[in-house]
Amino acid sequence: MIRYVYDFTDGGQAMANLLGGKGAHLAEMTRMGLPVPPGFTITTQACRSLLSTGHEPEQLTDELAEHLAALEESMGRHLGDPNDPLLLSVRSGAQRSMPGMMETILDVGLNDTTVRGLAEVSGNADFAWDSYRRLLQMYGATVLGVDLNLFATVLAAHPDPHELPLVVEQFKEIIRSTAGEEFPQDPAGQLRRAVRAVFHSWNGERAKVYRRREHIAEDLGTAVTVQVMVYGNLGPDSGTGVAFTHDPATGHEGIYGDYLPNAQGEDVVSGTRNAIPLKQLERIDSPSFHQLQDCLLSLTKHYRDLCDTEFTIERGKLWMLQTRIGKRTAEAAFRIAAHFVDEDVITPDEVLGRVTGEQLGQLMFPRFDTAHAESPLAVGIPASPGAAVGAAVFDSHEAVSRAGLGEDVVLVRRETSPDDLPGMIAARAVLTGRGGKTSHAAVVARGMGRVCVCGTETLNIDPSARAFTTADGTRVTEGTVISVDGTTGAVHLGALPLVESDVMRYFEYGEETTALSAAVAHALERADHARRLGVRANADTPEDAARARRFGASGIGLCRTEHMFLGERRHLIETMILAGTEADRRQALDDLLPLQRDDFTDILAAMDGLPVTIRLLDPPLHEFLPDRTELTERIAARRATGTTPDPHDVRLLAAVTRLDEHNPMLGLRGVRLGLVTPGLYAMQARAVGEAVAQRRRDGGEPHAEIMIPLVATTRELSRAREEVTAVLTEVSTATGIDVHCPIGTMIELPRAALTAGPIARHADFFSLGTNDLTQTTWGLSRDDAEASFLPAYLAQGICDVSPFETLDLDGVGRLVAIALEEGRAAHPGLSVGVCGEHGGDPESIRFFDTAGLDYVSCSPYRVPIARLEAGRARYFQR
Repeated sequence: MIRYVYDFTDGGQAMANLLGGKGAHLAEMTRMGLPVPPGFTITTQACRSLLSTGHEPEQLTDELAEHLAALEESMGRHLGDPNDPLLLSVRSGAQRSMPGMMETILDVGLNDTTVRGLAEVSGNADFAWDSYRRLLQMYGATVLGVDLNLFATVLAAHPDPHELPLVVEQFKEIIRSTAGEEFPQDPAGQLRRAVRAVFHSWNGERAKVYRRREHIAEDLGTAVTVQVMVYGNLGPDSGTGVAFTHDPATGHEGIYGDYLPNAQGEDVVSGTRNAIPLKQLERIDSPSFHQLQDCLLSLTKHYRDLCDTEFTIERGKLWMLQTRIGKRTAEAAFRIAAHFVDEDVITPDEVLGRVTGEQLGQLMFPRFDTAHAESPLAVGIPASPGAAVGAAVFDSHEAVSRAGLGEDVVLVRRETSPDDLPGMIAARAVLTGRGGKTSHAAVVARGMGRVCVCGTETLNIDPSARAFTTADGTRVTEGTVISVDGTTGAVHLGALPLVESDVMRYFEYGEETTALSAAVAHALERADHARRLGVRANADTPEDAARARRFGASGIGLCRTEHMFLGERRHLIETMILAGTEADRRQALDDLLPLQRDDFTDILAAMDGLPVTIRLLDPPLHEFLPDRTELTERIAARRATGTTPDPHDVRLLAAVTRLDEHNPMLGLRGVRLGLVTPGLYAMQARAVGEAVAQRRRDGGEPHAEIMIPLVATTRELSRAREEVTAVLTEVSTATGIDVHCPIGTMIELPRAALTAGPIARHADFFSLGTNDLTQTTWGLSRDDAEASFLPAYLAQGICDVSPFETLDLDGVGRLVAIALEEGRAAHPGLSVGVCGEHGGDPESIRFFDTAGLDYVSCSPYRVPIARLEAGRARYFQR
């Protein structure tokens, strides 16, 4: 038989799914013998039943009456007793903490009669009438839906405590006129309706918003705790406070918190009165302070973690009202975990259960000191964390030019394209008016460790005027210094001061100079010891490769060769595209060959002894050509003035027109481009082979792998592989050095995943390109979806998270599993990794580990995060 009500003496912390966090921890403290006001908890099952059927389970009424009677007997007081009334609090308590998101009702049991009894027994009439006022206010708002501002107006007009009886009468009149009913004088009826209202607050708007942000399931429901009231507002020997077993901001040891004499808990939370540091309680009430210290020590030993507690002192007696595992900053998380290891409170491996990759990411980037900052100009989507200051510039050329003169710049664009890459490299930060966390700007910026804020829709960005305008009309012109916060999404006018990250210094230079960097180093050591999953980096330059290695990468999982054809090399690609004869095309490719070879040689040197997966050219060729509109306007302008257009521009426009595609993502790119553009993939394969030979001649240990992208059929892969293999054989013959390289493919189309078995027979490895696999599975354009309807889907709860941030396990994840299973069935021992953006996402990493992938690959700056999360994935599977 289902049971809906549990006394505090019947539960424990392991029952949080049933009793909610608050109820479970109150029960645990009761079992520990700490001073907890008695009470009971109504379960989350009762809440789910009420919300699904519209009414409480039938037996709940009987159970509630039974537990209330037992509570009254244990206290020697009764609900509704006119002389010495028992008063109750009714609080929400979800399985996962949702602070302030749901409702609380205090002082249940007060009415026109019992308020006088409370005044008599307490010897404090002002206190009694203030308690009644609080009940009317909470009950009116939570149960009856009365606007809290109506109560606040009356209270502000009558600040004298002796006027509280008048305030109470006016509150009752507000309820009568607004809710259309009298405030109930029946204490038992108050309790039943209060419980029901707190259950319904699970579906309040702020609770829904919080759950979406924190990815808390909608169907969990909340428990309700019913507890005997204790009062901190009975005079100078009473008070209330919040206490932590460590400083939640820094992780430092010692009692930490706030105390408010002669006050109730909501007075602390509301901030209407200034609290004092908790340590001053020792001077005010030494016995209670030392008893509180003992309680905190007991909780630390029992929970083996930072505990966040609420307490009340009622006329010199300490009561513990709540405890939970405390929220903490990223810095505190690492320092507390390291401290607990040093004190033998937890084992070294348990650190992996106490810190997260997201927290590590927060510590790696510089941050702004915003203590004295003005309101931000705008707030967008925080796409790549960190903090950067620079002069606003509105095109890539200007960014490169100013940066070359030593100026820090912020590249401001409506949206970015591959043409903006030089400017993005030169800039300290990227700010766009469109796009989301996986837009071009976001993906590239994260890969380079650049700060990025996307989707600042309130900014009107006008590149032609070289300015942007904010919602309030502020105009920011080129050269104006702005501060961009990639962690919060805020954009500020002027230069905010930066706080340097010693954790980043540790990764860049190996400087383990602080307790924090030492704590991070220890956590990563345990993660590397525990993890099965390899962690590689997406890197396209020797500098990125070297950084990835310093950050702990075990190789390169994606080297994108298209990034080597930008900037000053673009004209060589243009020459190849415009070639009128096979000889001209051959010459253009010959000119590219030594540049590619040098690139690969330097990257292989930076990653000596570790695998480097080199992806052959993937994007459509038109991305290397000028914009069609710009070319058309340039040609038209010359003709309008009677000047003959530049023949090169005319040829370029013809090529752009010829290569134009309505949906280039699904057009001539990847292996298709290699098969229909004679010599292109052969040139790249030769550059790889010659780079391997050069490194071996120099005494190196290169491990190059060649990846053929966007394969959909076995024949595509087979023919491309034949061409690459033939070229490598030629290089081996010519150099006398075996340059055999594994040849694999990128699984980024649903058909490739579904036919992975036959494809695997022609592949030495698979690399899962989950960015495009997500786009093609969902039928979404990543940039367009995040700039248009996807934010609305997230706000409405249609999607819990963007499928471009965290892998869609039901759809894309299933394709990954199929590709893995069928690929290895056809090719035992097939190496399989992932190189999409999901390779750096903590939740996705857990899936990849469970699925059995060999490695994940992500941007160099996310390598430490992926290492930590790969270790955590193994830790939680034990």
